[in-house]
Amino acid sequence: MKIVFMGTPDFSLQPLKSLVEAGHDVSLVLTREDKKRNRGELSPTPVKELAQELNIPVLTPSKMKDEALIERLKSENADFFVVVAYGKILPKEILDIPKLGCINIHASLLPEYRGAAPIQWSIIDGKKKTGITTMLMDEGLDTGDILKQYELPIADDETGGSLFDKLAILGGEAIVDTIANFDSINPTPQGNATTEYAKMISKQMGEIDFNKSATEIERLIRGMNPWPSAYTKYEGKVLKIWEAKVSENISELPNINLSENYGKIYSFNKDIFIICNNSVLKVLSLQLEGKKRMSANDFLLGREIKQGYVLGK
Repeated sequence: MKIVFMGTPDFSLQPLKSLVEAGHDVSLVLTREDKKRNRGELSPTPVKELAQELNIPVLTPSKMKDEALIERLKSENADFFVVVAYGKILPKEILDIPKLGCINIHASLLPEYRGAAPIQWSIIDGKKKTGITTMLMDEGLDTGDILKQYELPIADDETGGSLFDKLAILGGEAIVDTIANFDSINPTPQGNATTEYAKMISKQMGEIDFNKSATEIERLIRGMNPWPSAYTKYEGKVLKIWEAKVSENISELPNINLSENYGKIYSFNKDIFIICNNSVLKVLSLQLEGKKRMSANDFLLGREIKQGYVLGK
């Protein structure tokens, strides 16, 4: 099949590789514009770098409703446009160009988690499974007819980073399988049903609210790992919590009253605990501003916890 590929971040790399490895003719790649980095230097997107390695022509259009761009896309005479986290909305004029349609790879089991950050929110919300959906694109946001779905269990210790990697690999397998079986697929309308919209993650969302339960906070920590990370403040410095678990045995905390101020931190027997809403969070690894990430045990070797200090200040 002849394919025009559209994508931008690391998540798009495996699907592009898989299409090429499967023997498809990826004749053109569209990606976001180069970004200015340190000292004003321009840095290409991960997809642009890969496309150049594969000797595939690359376009970085600033506007999608551009007559020259539309004519170029028509001239490719492609069977499919494949879109993976491109970051731009395609107008109807472009959606109508390929012979067989525009296929989008989305990292959730639609109609669950339409939107920009389905991977992180599936962990934060405590879902037990997620997956990849391939769909025919329409003018809505992740509302097109479903082609195929590929389920993936979410491990109890899953992080945003580990699930990202798994789904990227599955996305590559999914698009190759979908195209191979396209003629036998009956697209299924999504209807109006949906779950929470998977809004974009911001750095501020990583700030921990200890009025929530330890279970909710533990999921936030995993979902925000590696970016933007879950964090609070300890004695005026940012304290990132990288790994934690719900403390099942409250007796580990002698003489601690769970009705005390939420967010109080304690250390006992080389372990670190934080009081949450009627529950306790056991911190396994953390990072104080200006220091490297370390285990709770190593952290305590270098400093004493101020017992009962209320985090967030």
